[in-house]
Amino acid sequence: MTFDITIPVLNEEATLERQIRMLHNFLRQHYQELGQWQIVIADNGSTDNTRHIAAILCDELSGVCLVQVPERGVGLALKTSWMNSSADIVGYMDLDLATDLQHFIQAYNALATEGFDLVYGTRLHPKAKVIGRTIKREITSRIFNLLLQTYLRTKFSDGMCGFKWLRREHVETLMRGGAVSNGWFFSTELLAVAEKNGLKICELPVIWRDDTSSSRVNISRLAKEYIAAMKRLKKRLRSDTV
Repeated sequence: MTFDITIPVLNEEATLERQIRMLHNFLRQHYQELGQWQIVIADNGSTDNTRHIAAILCDELSGVCLVQVPERGVGLALKTSWMNSSADIVGYMDLDLATDLQHFIQAYNALATEGFDLVYGTRLHPKAKVIGRTIKREITSRIFNLLLQTYLRTKFSDGMCGFKWLRREHVETLMRGGAVSNGWFFSTELLAVAEKNGLKICELPVIWRDDTSSSRVNISRLAKEYIAAMKRLKKRLRSDTV
C-alpha cells in the first residue's frame, strides 16, 4: 500500500533539513519499493528560510514534496495535504520525530495487513515509554485526556500525541462527521469522530522523546482553545448530521 507522511512545519529552518533527511533515510531502508511513499512538508506560513530549504530538499531527495498552506494551523495543514493525496494511507508526525520511527512500521502493518482503519500513538499507556517530559507537561496531558474522556465520553487514551495514521478513504467522512478544526485539536477530533463512526482503531504505545527546548506551545492558551473546541465538537457529535 502507498502512504504519505505529512510533516507540518512553521519556521523550522534550524532543524528541517536534518530531520527530513533522517526520516527519508529510514523510509528508504525499510520501504524500497519505488513510488510507495512520499514525505509531504506542509509549510504553514513560515516567514524564515523554511520554505527555501524545503524546496531544495524536494529537488534533491526523491519522494519529498512541498505543500504550501495559505494560513497557519496544524489542522489546516493536514487537511490540505490529505485532501490532495492519492495514497492509500495518510498520516502525520511532528518534525522533531519525538515518536520513535520504528513505530511507523507497526502503524503501517496495522493498516495494511491487520485490518485497522486508524492508528494513533499513545504516551499514556502502561507500555509506553516517555523520555525527557517535564512533570508539568505530563500532568497537563493527563488532565486534557481525562477531560476528553469525561466530557465527550471517549475511550482513547491519548488524543494529542502527534503520531496518527489512517486509511485515506476515511478522511472525507471524518471531516464531514466533525473533524474540522484548523488547529491542534483536529487530530483529537479525528479520534473522537472515528470512535463515533465505529471505525477499527489501533492504540499503539510508543517510545516518546520530549523535546521541550524547542517547544513553542503556550499551555494556558492551548487549554482555553481545547476546552472551547471540546464544546464545539460535542455539539457536532450530537447533531443529526453526524
